[in-house]
Amino acid sequence: MQIIDKSTYKLPQGIRKVLLIQLGDIGDVVWTTPSIWAVKNSIPGSKVSVLVKEGFGGLLEADPSIERIFEVKRYRGNVFRQAAGQLSFLKDIRAQHFDLVVDLRLGDRGAFMSFATGAPLRISLYHPEGVPFWRNYLFTHSVVPADSIPKRGATDQSLRILRGLGIDSDDIIPRLWISDSVKRRVREILIDEKVDSRKRWITINPFSRWQYKEWNDHKWIEIINWLWRDYAIPAIIIGSPEEKPKAEALIQQCEAGAFNFAGKTTLEELAGVLSLSRLHIGVDSAAPHIAAATGTPTITIYGPSSWKDWAPLGKDHRVILPDMDCVPCHNKGCDNSGRSRCLEELSADQVKNVIREAIDIYWTKG
Repeated sequence: MQIIDKSTYKLPQGIRKVLLIQLGDIGDVVWTTPSIWAVKNSIPGSKVSVLVKEGFGGLLEADPSIERIFEVKRYRGNVFRQAAGQLSFLKDIRAQHFDLVVDLRLGDRGAFMSFATGAPLRISLYHPEGVPFWRNYLFTHSVVPADSIPKRGATDQSLRILRGLGIDSDDIIPRLWISDSVKRRVREILIDEKVDSRKRWITINPFSRWQYKEWNDHKWIEIINWLWRDYAIPAIIIGSPEEKPKAEALIQQCEAGAFNFAGKTTLEELAGVLSLSRLHIGVDSAAPHIAAATGTPTITIYGPSSWKDWAPLGKDHRVILPDMDCVPCHNKGCDNSGRSRCLEELSADQVKNVIREAIDIYWTKG
């Protein structure tokens, strides 16, 4: 394996078919979009495909720069059916005859998928420690990221690898496209849920995969009631199918002006809903990344996790931080207990002040 240092490597002529492997979470996929465009714009005539986790491809289906989207699936059935499904998938990937494959993470699965493509150029990030020794043998090249280039948000998680190949971009703001078919389905969902599309509304995501990132439900209820009582602004609560009962329990305690959309949309339909929202408010999760990438202003509550690397970029996006010296601690709650005192002590008034400022701006626009 050749180590690429200080951007000295030049891609050979004739590269046309490129596969970017991004097997991270939803936020990682969103933040990869500038890298997709960078590859498309840097390699003339290239056709760029993307490999993501099952269920995530819908987010990218309307992106005009993407040739094809592959999803790594979990095949059901007995061991023979699972093996047959995997082999069929790998055969399809290999049949694409990619010229260049770039694995944007350090996971084992991405490394195996890269090797399975049979591409003559298979590139990953150089990481001398903390990864299995055999991983290096699955790639042809490994990039040492340049320390001199300042980080510009989570986009650089991908671009730091591509820079070693002479690929870069000043356009680091993620963007998601919403197809006409998704827009139609979203309009139908709004009608079914009796949301008046003629009026403005906001989306709220109180939930995270990790409970230590969540704020108190009673404070969310206070926020929802305040928005309806003082501004007549209804809130659409979003979340996963598993979070639907929690959203319903929260709404049942609200005075009015709240709709439960948790589990009622696909991922691409959620992006469509967020794109129509006048403002998105929530905790550190995938939703702020999707909302921001569709052009919707966001307010995100951060506690133990770091906002500096992951918060949406730009003047339309605000971050709320608890006023405690330990923030962010990067732990899974205080002493990894699963509970975050910083978020427990964050008051509803602190959040209202930021929302009020955003409403003064965005409710006067159009």
